[in-house]
Amino acid sequence: MDEEEFNFKYTNLRILKSAQEYLKSVEESPTALYPIKVPDDLLYQLVRMHGVEKTDRIIHHIFELGLSLWSEKVYREAFGSNKDLERFIEMVKRRMKD
Repeated sequence: MDEEEFNFKYTNLRILKSAQEYLKSVEESPTALYPIKVPDDLLYQLVRMHGVEKTDRIIHHIFELGLSLWSEKVYREAFGSNKDLERFIEMVKRRMKD
């Protein structure tokens, strides 16, 4: 594996780890990024029907679903299989020791 491919996979591994950690500890996440673009009518109708608090939870749930789908796609593109991921993690560990 050349250095460029290693760096690509290593970056994707860090992204996936970050997404995984975020999804595990949604309530404890210290980082928020605003504004999130939401269709005006969707936001208006949700607030009207469910109130602000529940709308916030619904939008956050939509974000979690999107993040999960996106991270699965990144995983498939960068590693393809669990075995390939494990091999790459072992390679990273060996490089860190050297």
